[in-house]
Amino acid sequence: MTDFIDFKTFKRPARPNNWLVAPDGFVDAALPDESAPVFDRTPDALFEDIMQMIAARRDWKIKASDPASGRISFIAVTKLLRFKDDVDILVLPVEGHDHQSTLAIYSGSRVGYSDLGTNGKRVNDLLTALAMP
Repeated sequence: MTDFIDFKTFKRPARPNNWLVAPDGFVDAALPDESAPVFDRTPDALFEDIMQMIAARRDWKIKASDPASGRISFIAVTKLLRFKDDVDILVLPVEGHDHQSTLAIYSGSRVGYSDLGTNGKRVNDLLTALAMP
């Protein structure tokens, strides 16, 4: 099984070729680029929606997933230069709200210094698609 990112202790690279979204106060060792949204569906439903989105993309390939812990790891290949980026997701319940969920998501380039906004765009496109009913 792939080693999933431990978001609680994760330390981001200093290079600007990555993007992190997490619930407020969830990540201790890294400063997120954005706060994670809350979705009006259970963690299991959100997990399944993400898995379906990944499966529908030819340029995304699952490395590992664990529905019991809400963890997903996949590789995203950039269109122009075919660079491989690593994406890790942790689906989380919203405390006190059984039918709501949130997530932590990290997308990082394997090579290079800058990604020209690719990882941030990927994460935000994913979040936008998940926000649609």
